[in-house]
Amino acid sequence: MSDAAQAPGRLSFWRAALVVARRDFLAILFGRTFFLFLLGPLFPAIVATMAGGIGAQTQSIAMSADIGLAMEAQDTEAMLHARDELAAQIGPAIPNMVVLERLEPGQTFDGVRVLESGEGRFAGVVTGTLAAPQLAATQGTLDRWRGVVALIAARAADDTSLALPDVATQVVATSGATQNTGRLRTAQGGQLILFLLIMLLATMVLSNLAEEKGNKIIEILAAAIPMDAVFLGKLFAMLGISAVGIAVWGSTGALILAAGDFSLASFTSPGVGWPLFFALGVVYFAMGYLLLGAIFLAVGSMAATVRDVQTLSMPVTMAQVMVFFLASMAVTQHGQWTEYAAMAFPLSSPFAMLARAATDEALWPHAVAIGWQLVCVALFIRFGAQLFRRKVMKSGPRGAAKKKSRSGKRAEQAA
Repeated sequence: MSDAAQAPGRLSFWRAALVVARRDFLAILFGRTFFLFLLGPLFPAIVATMAGGIGAQTQSIAMSADIGLAMEAQDTEAMLHARDELAAQIGPAIPNMVVLERLEPGQTFDGVRVLESGEGRFAGVVTGTLAAPQLAATQGTLDRWRGVVALIAARAADDTSLALPDVATQVVATSGATQNTGRLRTAQGGQLILFLLIMLLATMVLSNLAEEKGNKIIEILAAAIPMDAVFLGKLFAMLGISAVGIAVWGSTGALILAAGDFSLASFTSPGVGWPLFFALGVVYFAMGYLLLGAIFLAVGSMAATVRDVQTLSMPVTMAQVMVFFLASMAVTQHGQWTEYAAMAFPLSSPFAMLARAATDEALWPHAVAIGWQLVCVALFIRFGAQLFRRKVMKSGPRGAAKKKSRSGKRAEQAA
């Protein structure tokens, strides 16, 4: 990615890239808005936590529907006693029962009216006798609790005739199905976190060149150092800023989880193991960030204003969402063409390979994939720099050829 002939006094390619990266990194790191950047994910985390708590509370209320009892006093007490005994043995599968009314002998109770009137949060009402109980409920509740009510009534009628046997148990640490399911969940979770981090942080490079084009800084840089080095330096500067942000967020999250006695032992270990999985996650984040950042940098260099940046970035963002869907679909199609296509396509390769690290123990595919992604990063940066030179700086092979042609015509006219 270096120029064929370096002008005297100009920095080498890698030295120039380092200078640009250090300049941008320090300018952003010590800027006034960097602290707000670090606080940015705090607000979505608070909203997600509050929404999760409200959702859990709503679900708890929705799942705590009771069955009303309206039977004779003796039958009611027997049903409640049987229900408590079965709940102690079976658990949450036994619904809670609430006494609506203790009936006198011969008295009837209209359970349908109670349910249709919406009184309380009753999902059903049991009436009748122990020998012939009646359950009033919707069709779904009838299908779910008809057998349970019959079991409780039979237990209430004769405590000794329906004693549940003790079941001997043998505990296993895991099973093949459990391990496969856990690894798939780890793969999907890793892909989602990787996608969110890349999309959240890569968009910062969009307005980078647009601002410097407006104040003519980019022209000074292009005259002093290779344009490829400018692109590479800016990408690595933003990658470094992203790494600082992730380190701060990750450390804070780790402290919070450690305070809550959180442990990775409660999750299924990925195929390559947790240490290597996290290491590969860092590498694939860097690769995905550089790939998408190179595209965003080229898009930002073509824009004249920040408004143009926002307009041009929308198609790229939507395309990246589709790429993420491709990688997500490949998780469940191990060994099929969909997975291989997702691993080969540069923009989806980091997501697909991180999922493979969670589901497969082999390491050599990661070496091949990382090498391929590095080649694609170099090609993307090269293409973006050439596009910027030709379309914005009006220089390059095509511009030079046109300039040479015009000078030749002038010479002929002068002759």
